[in-house]
Amino acid sequence: MNKNKDEVISFKVNPTLADVIKKIPNRSEFIRASILSALDHICPLCQGTGIMTPEQKSHWEEFSKHHEIMQCKSCEAVHLVCDSH
Repeated sequence: MNKNKDEVISFKVNPTLADVIKKIPNRSEFIRASILSALDHICPLCQGTGIMTPEQKSHWEEFSKHHEIMQCKSCEAVHLVCDSH
């Protein structure tokens, strides 16, 4: 089997999203670019699951003793701030 050959992956979407996607000139390229972009923005802690494991929660509790979550007054992004600053 050729390991350099692209693999086809399919997924289901609702009819509304399907109608929108059908209007995109190069659907495959758009979907590939969208997935790669989303992967660049995955939470480093939960890896995109949205849920912390009990072990991660334990580490988070220790970490959060010296850090807090704040919202930037300029851009409104939520970010971590170390209490040593």
